[in-house]
Amino acid sequence: MRALIEYLARALAEHPDDVVVEEEHDGDRILLYLYVNDEDKGRVIGRDGRCANAMRSLLHVAAVRAGVRATLNIE
Repeated sequence: MRALIEYLARALAEHPDDVVVEEEHDGDRILLYLYVNDEDKGRVIGRDGRCANAMRSLLHVAAVRAGVRATLNIE
């Protein structure tokens, strides 16, 4: 799941080397923190949060297939 979010964020960002994804496990829950360059935040979040919501939807599908719950926070 971490690799999925990292791949998507790097594809959207103009500074892909600044993309960092941190993962925390809390029982059956996975928390993903996405850090991007300040200039890329608008691109990664998207207009009205569309890109962020799309990434969260894909993350949800991957989490359901793995039998866990996942949350994405964009910092």
